[in-house]
Amino acid sequence: MNDVKPSQEPDGPTGTLAFRLGTVGTLVTARFAAAVEDLGVKPKHVGLLSVIGSGAPASQQDVARTMGVVPSLVVTLADQLEELGAIERVRDPDDRRRHRLGLTPEGHTLLAECTARARALDEELTAGLSTAERDTLSRAMGVLAREAGLP
Repeated sequence: MNDVKPSQEPDGPTGTLAFRLGTVGTLVTARFAAAVEDLGVKPKHVGLLSVIGSGAPASQQDVARTMGVVPSLVVTLADQLEELGAIERVRDPDDRRRHRLGLTPEGHTLLAECTARARALDEELTAGLSTAERDTLSRAMGVLAREAGLP
């Protein structure tokens, strides 16, 4: 008789990848928010910093499309980051009605600190995985992100 029991995946939605990714994502977002809170930012601010920091000239509307959010949210986040001295708005020379967003030196420092804190959280979250499992998870998440149109 075989003593190995088959994996007991829960029935229903709790056993689906969609449900689990969503639930883990919510928990991780809360932990990341706590990790960067003392820097005066929230995860969406970090997302905006990341998009701007990617190097492509970015109008507020371009950023909104990339982030998959309404332009008014980008304006609000940009206002807050500008108050922190992390970004600057520069008039688009091709269209004076538009602003391009750029990181200031303080913004580069802030983004680097947020990245370091995210990497520390990665280490905590994957502590129970082998190196091979971490690599596989990282590759799989990269594929899912790309297919979802994320940077």
